[in-house]
Amino acid sequence: MSYKTDLPVMLPVKPRALEPFKSLKKRHILLIAFLTIVGPSLVFAQTGEFEKSPLAILLDWTPLLLSGFLFNLVISFGAMALGTLVGGLLGLGQVSLFAPTRASSWLVTQFFRNAPWLVLLFFAMFLLPFELNIFGFKLPLPDWFKAILGLSLPVMANVSEIVRGAVRSLPSGQWEAAESLAYTRRQTLWLIILPQCVKRMLPPWMNLYSILTMATVLASIVGVSEVMTLTGRALAAEGGRTDLLAPFYGLVLVLFFIYCYPIARFTVWLEHKFSVIN
Repeated sequence: MSYKTDLPVMLPVKPRALEPFKSLKKRHILLIAFLTIVGPSLVFAQTGEFEKSPLAILLDWTPLLLSGFLFNLVISFGAMALGTLVGGLLGLGQVSLFAPTRASSWLVTQFFRNAPWLVLLFFAMFLLPFELNIFGFKLPLPDWFKAILGLSLPVMANVSEIVRGAVRSLPSGQWEAAESLAYTRRQTLWLIILPQCVKRMLPPWMNLYSILTMATVLASIVGVSEVMTLTGRALAAEGGRTDLLAPFYGLVLVLFFIYCYPIARFTVWLEHKFSVIN
């Protein structure tokens, strides 16, 4: 006998929803790379206006741009780790039985969840000091660390909602069964509820990480030396040649696509594997 509930669940992904992902083959990725990088380079090379082709110049700058992209990944790892740690605690605070804790956690979550990411980044960059003086020891706060702090704030709020939604999605019978076994609320959370929530939280958590990775380019606005900043400097070093814009920024697009697309595919697979049906 089955009973209907109003609890939010993750429905299975329809096979038709996976078709766009299955249809994207290696040749399609190569075509995207050709259209965004090689194509414009060849077109401008035919004009003969410059001695060195855009593709040759791009190859010279590629190692530097790759190092900048790796720095984007470092920022994304740091912001995701910090945001997940604090956001997990904040999400548990939203399901607390203590009303002040529940209300304050909800307020913090909604504030940072609905704040523009760029504004939070500016807040962290320009309002935090350049260094902290702790018991006579000066602890510097570099720009990249401030960028991690600024981007971790919206991540924290979204992770809090992910945790709250996962905990609330479990049937109330789980809590009642744990109570009948004389489990405390803390034991129920850590031993029964949270282990079941992991598979529900993992797909949206990975999707959030993908969004965060693409948002790390915002750090270029505040002067952090990541891939977009280095791209601008490379273009300036080449005298502002307009024929280099499409190849250079096309390379940035391809780098993020190559990194984020497998994450999106894996997220869809996890949603299909861990789908919950009434």
